[in-house]
Parts: sequence; C-alpha cells; structure tokens
Amino acid sequence: MSETFAGETTSSDTAANSDQDPVNRDPKNRSPVVLAMTGASGAIYGVRLLQILAHSGYEVHVTISPSGAAVIKQELGVTVDIQDADVAELLTLSPAWSSAVIEATDANMLSRIHYHRYDDYFTPIASGSFRTRAMVVCPCSGSTLSGIARAAGSNLIQRAAEVHLKEHRKLVLVPRETPLSVLQLENMHRLAAAGAVILPAMPGWYHGVKSLDSLVDFIVSRIMDQIGADNALIQRWGES
Repeated sequence: MSETFAGETTSSDTAANSDQDPVNRDPKNRSPVVLAMTGASGAIYGVRLLQILAHSGYEVHVTISPSGAAVIKQELGVTVDIQDADVAELLTLSPAWSSAVIEATDANMLSRIHYHRYDDYFTPIASGSFRTRAMVVCPCSGSTLSGIARAAGSNLIQRAAEVHLKEHRKLVLVPRETPLSVLQLENMHRLAAAGAVILPAMPGWYHGVKSLDSLVDFIVSRIMDQIGADNALIQRWGES
C-alpha cells in the first residue's frame, strides 16, 4: 500500500462510499472545515490533516495558538508566525523521517485555505451564522480541552469550538497526553456528553504498519472519517 499525503479516492471508491455515508451523497458538499492546532505534542497530525483536506478540495479555516506554534517549531523545525502564518509552508512541510509523497500546491488550493489569528474574534468562524462542515482541534492540549469544557471562550479556538457545540455541528478533539488525570478525563466526559468526539491520537497497528507515516495516517484517516470526508489513507479492517 503506497503512502501519500493526498489520500484521494477513486471515482469507483467514492461511488461505493457515497451510498453508505449520507454526508457525502452530494459530491458538491464541500462546506468549510475549521482546523485548530494547539500546544499538545503531535503537531504532525494537524499538519498532515491540513495537507489532506487541502488536496481533497476542502476549504479550510486554520488557527494556531502560541503554544501550538511552539510545538510545531520544536517537533517539525518550522517557525510559524501566529500573526500571519505561511500556510503554503505547512502544505509542503515534510519531516526528515517521512517518506510520504507530498503533492504540489497551486494558487487554487491556496485560495481555499484561510488563516485566522487565535485572538481575532472578528473572523467568520467565531459566529454560528457562518456555516461549516466540522471543526477539528488537532492536536488538542489539556488547557484547550479545559477551556472548551468550561465554555471559557478565552481565544478564537475556544470560541469556535463552543460555536460548533451550540450549533450541534461536528467537533472533533484530538488529545495526545499520557497518562490522563481525573480532571482531564472529566473534561473529556463532559465534552463527549455535550456532543464532541474525543479522538485521542492512539494509532492502531492492524493496518499494515510500515513506517511512522502509517501511524500518522491512521489518526488522520479516522479524523477524516468522523467529519464525513472520503479518504484512502489506510487499509481498513476487512479490506484486502
């Protein structure tokens, strides 16, 4: 099984899946996805997800916290200006350990990616009237988890997450922390009860793991599944 960043499906795959997934029955359903990256370890999951969404034709609204930018620099060696992030750099970013193929970006793709400062409440994603497909916080730090659980709204990330909960839209939170405290577990329970999907960055090993890319792709594929986005990043259980 080849490893790519794109993860597109073939037309026959899409036709087969569309009958099973109501979200994808309309091929024109490309409502924007909100992606927030915060200060938990596992920055590659958020970057890879951004690349997959972009190459799959989605409009993506991106916001990065100061701690998220610090983790990206620490783990991926890239300095992110949170005031005006260079999204094109993230779309072409490939860690030294990765053997995955990254497809070239173009002006059309870049036009679909919108960056918002984490402290800017005057952006579309801060309002429930702005229609979106889903929001993903990946990776999701413990402090972000706590802020969302308390409806603190102390930055754009927390506000946008609160919007998705109140509007009953899909909110996927991807914590990467171990071990977990009772307070963190209580926050996860509270958010799950409110409608959020808690999707810890715990990759499976049953899909023919060949490299670190395989483990990253497992998590990104499961996130894509949760927001109803077709992908062929992994070999699924029961598939030959």
